[in-house]
Amino acid sequence: MARGVAGSSDLGACPARGERFSLSRRRRFAAVAVLALAVFAAGCQGRKPPPPPAPVVYVAKPQQRQLVDWDDYVGQFEAPNSVDIRPRVTGYLQSSNFRDGQIVKKGQLLFVIDPRPYQAALDQARGQEAHAASALSNARIELSRAVKLLADKAIPEQEYETRLATQQQAAADLLAAQAAVQTAALNLSWTRVTSPLAGRASDRRVAPGNLVTQDTTILTNVADLDPIWFGFVGAESFYLKYENEARQGLRAESRYAANPVEIRLQDQANYVIKGRMDFVDNTLDTNSGTIRARAVVPNPDYRLTPGLFGHLRLLGSGTYNGFLIPDEAITTLQSDQIVYVVEPDGKVQQRKVATGPVIDGLRVVRSGVAPSDEVIIDGVERAKVGMTVTARPGRITPRSDSNSPTPSDLAPPAASATFADPSH
Repeated sequence: MARGVAGSSDLGACPARGERFSLSRRRRFAAVAVLALAVFAAGCQGRKPPPPPAPVVYVAKPQQRQLVDWDDYVGQFEAPNSVDIRPRVTGYLQSSNFRDGQIVKKGQLLFVIDPRPYQAALDQARGQEAHAASALSNARIELSRAVKLLADKAIPEQEYETRLATQQQAAADLLAAQAAVQTAALNLSWTRVTSPLAGRASDRRVAPGNLVTQDTTILTNVADLDPIWFGFVGAESFYLKYENEARQGLRAESRYAANPVEIRLQDQANYVIKGRMDFVDNTLDTNSGTIRARAVVPNPDYRLTPGLFGHLRLLGSGTYNGFLIPDEAITTLQSDQIVYVVEPDGKVQQRKVATGPVIDGLRVVRSGVAPSDEVIIDGVERAKVGMTVTARPGRITPRSDSNSPTPSDLAPPAASATFADPSH
């Protein structure tokens, strides 16, 4: 019994044969797995990741065109003549003879001041004139008698001289009376207040029945609007540029006269208002360094009114060869403007450019690019100098609703007009 117990104790302490075989196999499998993982890790550490693909950009050759520059200014319309209508005599306003805001002609009746006091003054002056004329006639008769009597030595010479002085005094009194008549007649005519020029009247400032004072009370205002002026200011460089061109014979007229201009209002997309330069001031403002200038614009329908703001374009150059590219293709590096181009080997290079105004929604490039350059017009933010890129053809498209600048047709405001080719 003791062995049996001992035997059963030995069997419980040692694994069976099948169990020992299963344990050995699991250990070999684990060792192989560890070895495979080590080999795989070693292989991964020795392999380099693939390079990222080259960035895609869209390129296009710059558009080449014969160009004319126009300088842009902001200004305001002004009335060539604007008159505050004031009475030239004092009296009570009798009537107003126009509608507020009406277009009036030169000499048209606007107001009537009660004329009765001035008619009475005229009648009185005429009576005094007649009295003076009668006195002069009598003085002449007396003088004529005195001349005959003096020849016959019937009167002393002193009497003759007295009658001569009386005649001269009567003549002077008649002149004074005639002047009084003219003054009274003039005052009477001024009771009818007329427009001194043709234009648009403002509203009436005084209602009939009110007392108006000579040279003080403002009755209304009349502004001459056809033609109308457009005033603006230019910098000192504006003055120097056009003076130099005038001296070099680039402008037929002296200084700025007759140079064409075009203007657009705040609600207009294009420059449709035509005009010409008329005046440039003789001095510059010492505080701002600017000079006043003016254009004349026909305004037969009185649509333009003083105070309206507008954008004016003035011929700024002769014809020259230039290139057009989108504004988005131009970047700023410190104080320089640059564009990126793709070389035949696919590498990116930069070009420093000199730019001009915007024409047909595209920026003028005066220098820095060649007709054969493949300029990056889309994807500029992905391009760096020396980087290899994948260049795809793009398209530079001017705005369809704008006009190219010519001496009779000026450029519209700047706008984006470049699109990548949708087929790529």
